[in-house]
Amino acid sequence: MRDILSDLSDAMSDPDPVRRAQIQMKRPLPKRFYKEVSTDTAEEGFRILLDGRPVRTPGKKTLAVATQAIADRLKAEWHAQAEEIDPAKMPVTRLVNTAVDGVAENLDAVFDEIVRFAGTDMLCYRADSPEGLVARQRDGWDPVLRWAADAKGIRFILVEGVMHQEQPVPAIEAYAAALSAWRDPLALACVHTVTTLTGSALLGLAFAEGIIDADKAWSLAHIDEDWQIEHWGTDEEAFHRREKRREELDVAASVLSEMLR
Repeated sequence: MRDILSDLSDAMSDPDPVRRAQIQMKRPLPKRFYKEVSTDTAEEGFRILLDGRPVRTPGKKTLAVATQAIADRLKAEWHAQAEEIDPAKMPVTRLVNTAVDGVAENLDAVFDEIVRFAGTDMLCYRADSPEGLVARQRDGWDPVLRWAADAKGIRFILVEGVMHQEQPVPAIEAYAAALSAWRDPLALACVHTVTTLTGSALLGLAFAEGIIDADKAWSLAHIDEDWQIEHWGTDEEAFHRREKRREELDVAASVLSEMLR
């Protein structure tokens, strides 16, 4: 079982959903080798068992989570596999693998990456025209920035255009202090996912704090893109990529929400 799961490592952990699909197209899917899926508790947390044997991540660690609710979602994904094991249909497993194999071993690095992302946050870079887009950015993004300033002391500088603006050190330190509440590997993996998919560390933090929901985070992240689509349209490939990214965000958002219950 471990060898089969290791063979899935590239497809289960690549951060790009399109890339994962391409990997899967190039290799045959492994056959389902188990009959029963169950859970139990151990030192690592709630584990997933296949015919009584614990599942291992691609990094050879135990696939385990902190809550029964998330373990039940993992169990459902493994149970739903038919004759073959298809990683594309196991998004929660993929996210937990990332947390266990990647984030847990590099917690400071992942944390610092999100903080660096905040230093060039999308919400701080504004269009100077047309007025309709300027207004949408202002109406959508300013409330998040006000919340960050008032509730967390994160006071970023706004600029027009795309020229880099160095943010004040106290603002970055305030963001890091707020993010420290989410230093659990799986929680940080979820925040990192929301941050990278939206292009905004502030949106990632605002979602984690319950200030915005997944729908709001997604719509705020795509103000510019939606403006372009309204005026010039889109193509099928771009639409497909966007749908896949939304699915990824919804998984991370739902797992983080379940951790907080």
